[in-house]
Amino acid sequence: MAFSFDDNGVSRRALLQGSAGLAGSMVIPGFVNHVFAADKPPIGTWPEGSKGDTVYIGAAVPRTGTYAVQGEDELKGMQLAIEHINNGHPLMKQIAPKVTKGLLGKKVEILAADSAAKPNQAVQAQQTFINQHKIICMTGSTSSAVAVALNKFAQREKILYLAAISGSNDTTGKDCVRYGFRQNFYGETAANAIGPVLVKAYGKGKKAAFMTPDYTYGHTVTKSVNDYLTKNGGWSMVTNQISPLGTQDFSQYLTNIANSGADVIVNVNWGRDAVLSVQQAKQFGLTPKMKMVIPYQIPFLAKEVGAELTEGVYAATDFWWTLEDKYPLAKMFVESFQKKFGYRPEWGAENGYISFAHWARMVTEANSFYPPDIIKQYEKGETIPGLVGDCHYRPEDHQCVRPVVIVKGKAPKDMKNKEDFWEVLEVVPGEPLMQKPDAFGCKLGSYT
Repeated sequence: MAFSFDDNGVSRRALLQGSAGLAGSMVIPGFVNHVFAADKPPIGTWPEGSKGDTVYIGAAVPRTGTYAVQGEDELKGMQLAIEHINNGHPLMKQIAPKVTKGLLGKKVEILAADSAAKPNQAVQAQQTFINQHKIICMTGSTSSAVAVALNKFAQREKILYLAAISGSNDTTGKDCVRYGFRQNFYGETAANAIGPVLVKAYGKGKKAAFMTPDYTYGHTVTKSVNDYLTKNGGWSMVTNQISPLGTQDFSQYLTNIANSGADVIVNVNWGRDAVLSVQQAKQFGLTPKMKMVIPYQIPFLAKEVGAELTEGVYAATDFWWTLEDKYPLAKMFVESFQKKFGYRPEWGAENGYISFAHWARMVTEANSFYPPDIIKQYEKGETIPGLVGDCHYRPEDHQCVRPVVIVKGKAPKDMKNKEDFWEVLEVVPGEPLMQKPDAFGCKLGSYT
């Protein structure tokens, strides 16, 4: 995905390096020593972005369009994390023990812009944050097309990027970068976690109809799920209905599925696309005659379509709030989030929160805002806390090794409260679900 330089064709990093040289020639008091301390020349927005009493993070999340509901939930998790960093909340200190109030003596502030799940719009928003606020970290994707674009932008500008929600294998695969990190699960891990459940529940030799959004997330998730089911269950893909992001009417795709002879619909759509396709599949009479599977569950799906349509549906996810009964940190998070926002968090919020909690840990452990120092702290691969057990980041591709949660939709009569949509079937350890670090073509690139 292309993105633009400044109007004069000069990259931000080059401008910063040039301004640093100018500052040196002018001998601004106190500036030269700070810039060149410990033989570290300027890089990205460092040191300008961390010189004041506040450091800034830029979040480009979809607040309008197909993924808007999920983007807002994701942003709320980020906002709670920043609040917890600034006040030294006990949950944050469980994950990042050296956080006091703020990071390294500085307040953290998050700036939010609407990406509308459009890569160019997200990149432009982050460029504005760089120009106006010297942000030291970027986040937000929800769409993996945005994640891939911001990966490339982060590597070029030498500013850390936390992908937040991104399900494509490519994000830490062929499009990985040294300056990008991903905490959440993705297509390959979802497929390897939910695959055995589907084969056990529905048997071998089934015919599957896939519904795939037409971009990197959809294609890689579909491939991973189909590969698993074909190899391990003898399933066959009888049709793959590929639709553009933002589709409103799925009738032509559902007609093709109805005529395909499929036993199971594997719906890879996400956001509003998932909601509409699930509703319309019911209206067409395809479900529950055909079983529906959501291999990469979307936040708020059950709430938006109703428990009647998600009853019996298998799905893979990052987090579900009832895990608070098993994991103390999950309980602290759910209670804190519910108190602030008035509902129990979905997995987008959990992902936003834990991504920043991990970042805060790396900054404080490295005792530095210098980007290569923080990157190398991640790359130590140390075991660190998550909300559903310990995890670590792989140095080879910057992917967090974390569990995948398998859920099944509850019948309305079995719900204990209005948010009790899913039964947690299993929390699957992450490491066995992951491909080898180089299997998807990851080459991280340089630190400088």
